[in-house]
Amino acid sequence: MACGSVWKLTRLSNLKRFLNEGGTALRLWMVPSGGATTRTRFLSNSSPESISRFPVPNKKDLPFDMVELMEEVETKGGFLPNVFKVLAHRPAEFRAFFSYYNELMNKETGGLTKADRELIVVATSVHNHCLYCAVSHSALHRVYSKKPTLADQVIVNYEKAELSNRERAMLDFALAVCRSDNITDQHFLSLEEAGFDREDAWDIAAIAAFFAMSNRLAHLTDMRPNEEFYNMGRLPRDKTKGKGQGEDR
Repeated sequence: MACGSVWKLTRLSNLKRFLNEGGTALRLWMVPSGGATTRTRFLSNSSPESISRFPVPNKKDLPFDMVELMEEVETKGGFLPNVFKVLAHRPAEFRAFFSYYNELMNKETGGLTKADRELIVVATSVHNHCLYCAVSHSALHRVYSKKPTLADQVIVNYEKAELSNRERAMLDFALAVCRSDNITDQHFLSLEEAGFDREDAWDIAAIAAFFAMSNRLAHLTDMRPNEEFYNMGRLPRDKTKGKGQGEDR
C-alpha cells in the first residue's frame, strides 16, 4: 500500500482546511454552545464517558493529526461532538468520513444552502430513527436558518411542517432516495419545477445516502447526542459571553 500517498491525503494541513475555508467542513460542529470554552474535556487520558458500544480511544492512542483536529474543534466550539469521539475508534475511516462529509455539507456551489442541507439530514434521519443525527443536525439547522422551530416540526411530521414549496419538493426527493424508491423522471421534474437542477438533485440524493450510512453507524454504536445540541440555536446568542476564550465567531 502507498502509505506515503495516504498520509499526504489525510495529513493535518488537509484536515485543517475544514477549519480555515469560509464555510469550513467542521465549522458546523463548532457552533459555540453559549458558555465558556471547555478545552480537551474528551481528549484527556482519563476514561471517557460511555457514549459507544465500541472502545473510545484516549488522546495518547490517537494519531497526531486527529488529536490536533479534535482539539481545535473543541476549543472553537466549546465542546466536542460525540461523533468525533466514536468514529475515532477507526482512524482511517474517521478521515474518510469527514472528508466526504465536507464535500457534501460545506460546498459553496449548487442551489442548496447550508440550512437546506441540514434539513435534509434531519428529515432522512428521522425516517431512519437516528436520534444522534436528528438532534445534532436540528441544532445546526436552527443556527443556519435562524428558524428555531422548523426542524422540530419536520421531526414530528415534515408533511405538516411550515415548509416552503421549494423545501417540500427538496424533502420529498430526499425521502424518496432515503426509502430506496424507484427514482423516475417525475421526481426530477418535481425538483425542477421548484427551482432545482440535476446537479442539485445529485447533492440532495448524496446527502440522503451518506447519512443513511451515518444513521446506521449511530445505531450500531448507540451514539448519543451531546447535551449542548438540545438548546443550540433556540435563543439568540449572548455575544458578551466567551469573549477572548477562543470561540469561533
